[in-house]
Amino acid sequence: MNDFLNRIRVGPAGWNYKDWYGIVYPDHPGKGFKELDYISSFFDMVEINSTFYRPANPYMAYAWVKKVAHNPNFKFTAKLWRRFTHDRSPYSQKDVDQVRQGMDPLAEASLLGAVLIQFPWSYKNNEENREWLSGLIDTFQEYPLVTEIRHQSWDVPAFYDMLEKQNAGFAAIDQPVIGKSIEFKPVRTGTIGYVRMHGRNYENWFPKKDEKQSGFARYDYLYSEEEIKIISRTVKNIAEGAKETYVVQNNHPRGQAVANAAQIRADLGEAVIQLPETLIVRYPQLKGIPKPEEHDH
Repeated sequence: MNDFLNRIRVGPAGWNYKDWYGIVYPDHPGKGFKELDYISSFFDMVEINSTFYRPANPYMAYAWVKKVAHNPNFKFTAKLWRRFTHDRSPYSQKDVDQVRQGMDPLAEASLLGAVLIQFPWSYKNNEENREWLSGLIDTFQEYPLVTEIRHQSWDVPAFYDMLEKQNAGFAAIDQPVIGKSIEFKPVRTGTIGYVRMHGRNYENWFPKKDEKQSGFARYDYLYSEEEIKIISRTVKNIAEGAKETYVVQNNHPRGQAVANAAQIRADLGEAVIQLPETLIVRYPQLKGIPKPEEHDH
């Protein structure tokens, strides 16, 4: 694989999904089966979602490090705790320290590719929000940072300039473009390229009135081969000149994220891709992706 492809890592958002058994994971694995150990045999990155809901404790973080030790090319990316992005009351040093306790073991093992600062759609571009974001970047500046915003008001040169000056990345997101939602575009700031694919489930993206939206319904989407090709071109544009680029699939229901991740890797030019046989059975369009045994012949 050439150096350009070596700097692009593709993988799913999260790994702890019950509906992956029989598709991504074996249907009836043995007692010693570890999901993260297994998924890191097939992919060189995974995005940690659980840190969005609560900071990881250091014991858990050290366990993650051990589970991926068999793959020397592996990197984690991890979401910042929502205390900093969805709760706008002043945060304490204790809050900051809690995050660092879970991130530092990954960083010290050179396994932390990026920390994702993810804001909701309702987070709009105004002076107060710009100051809040800038402060967060300063607070966690020891980590490689990437910002995900979903509202169109941020799509202005001054915002990208701000991120560039603070050496923070921008997450280019593919999502349903409804109303004032930001579009998917080949923008990179700082040294890290970051792409997140949320799917294009227009019908279930925003909760209907008096309904609570589930992550399963919102992200239930399988990208077509043509959509994958277009996204791969954007990935290549973002990756040009980047130190590292991460491409994350968040359309997790029924292992769709894993199937699309494999397709992106193939479209980017990876010659040999190892995949679980159960995944190919569920998604027969993956049969055309070259496997190691085919490559050896």
